[in-house]
Amino acid sequence: MAKIKSKFVCQECGYESPKWMGRCPGCGQWNTLVEERESRHAPGRTGSAGYEGRKREATPITEVVQLKQPRADTGIRELNRVLGGGLVPGSLILVGGDPGIGKSTLLLQATHRLAGRDFPVLYVSGEESTEQTRLRADRLGALDPRLFVAAETDLESVIALVEEIQPKLLVVDSIQTIYQSDVTSAPGSVAQVRECTGRLMRLAKGKNLAIIIVGHVTKEGAIAGPRMLEHMVDCVLYFEGERHHSYRVLRAVKNRFGSTNEIGLFEMGARGLVEVENPSEMFLSERPHGVAGSAVTASMEGTRPVLIELQALVSPTSFATPKRMAQGLDHHRVTMIMAVLEKRLGMFLQNQDAYVNVVGGVKLDEPAVDLAVAVSLASSFRDQSTRPKEVFIGEVGLTGEVRGVARLEQRVAEVRNMGFKRAVVPAKNRRGWTPPPDLEIGWVDTLEEALEVALGGSNR
Repeated sequence: MAKIKSKFVCQECGYESPKWMGRCPGCGQWNTLVEERESRHAPGRTGSAGYEGRKREATPITEVVQLKQPRADTGIRELNRVLGGGLVPGSLILVGGDPGIGKSTLLLQATHRLAGRDFPVLYVSGEESTEQTRLRADRLGALDPRLFVAAETDLESVIALVEEIQPKLLVVDSIQTIYQSDVTSAPGSVAQVRECTGRLMRLAKGKNLAIIIVGHVTKEGAIAGPRMLEHMVDCVLYFEGERHHSYRVLRAVKNRFGSTNEIGLFEMGARGLVEVENPSEMFLSERPHGVAGSAVTASMEGTRPVLIELQALVSPTSFATPKRMAQGLDHHRVTMIMAVLEKRLGMFLQNQDAYVNVVGGVKLDEPAVDLAVAVSLASSFRDQSTRPKEVFIGEVGLTGEVRGVARLEQRVAEVRNMGFKRAVVPAKNRRGWTPPPDLEIGWVDTLEEALEVALGGSNR
């Protein structure tokens, strides 16, 4: 009989210790070490074989047979965009997001459309019964005889169902509820999540079976479990959005089969998630006109330009330290732009509270939106509004210069398609490009020139 021993494992990062400690040395979190029992026989080993008993051998890379299986169309264009063109056979995909954000809804809609294309799917739910899954499917209109559902938490039973049904896609919702019997720790622990994910990875590669697993997130927004979980899978998708807003954003943070710059936009409705065909129109639908502190920019979300409104509010403060708050933008980037406005343009912002918000709940991380942030801050500070049909694109440097941006032609094309009349862009992008004749272009070299073009000397 194998000897049983105890160890303490951090539930955040997977750090192991022979004794309990209040603070984890690995990640620095408090009260995350939990006692687990383990056998000296390490579970989940494959011995001298590889995936599912396949014999290991080394092959020259020039002799490796190329995979010619096409990607599977999920029937949802926004999901295909984020995945890089569709579902790759044999891939292991991890989907994370806040509770109630719509992960299960998205996967049930996608599996229903796949099943309708003669693509058998096994949907395993460890959190809902089959009757509850049927109720949700009725609401979404996601009923198909080739969509098999099961309420199971034992990994061995899940694999037996795969052997019986022979699906082309397996969905596990969620990985924190699945357990492997030869691992003595509780479901959701670091050891269980690590071993179950490893077993599913071997199953996906051995049977050329696409597997999607759902992962819970911590209160900080990261996927719960060991950090190595994201390294084991082929693709990591985050489903983001405010629960009080109807819009959702699907973002890839890791993708071995495509780009990580693409996003998918959805709107949550009564019958599930609906794809947003025109994101620019959606983000600008409620934009006020003639109000100080509002500016529009063109941001590249993957290969797609999107027009987004930025709002800023600058107001005097009675405290010694003014507030600096940013929603959807890097807080430090906004502070830097305010320092440039104060140093290079003489705006006295030391006694002003500043609040900057990206409308629609989108997160912007590219420097091409700097100019719109600066214009919105200056507009609110001077109480002068910008023109309703004007867009600002450019990166702001510490010396007050406006630096060139990438893919300006695509951004300006979207500006023109949305009916805007003027675009304020960096003069550095003038060479080698002819702007459309029906769109007025304001070429600027410095932030001071941009504010003169945007605000001028009068209140509009």
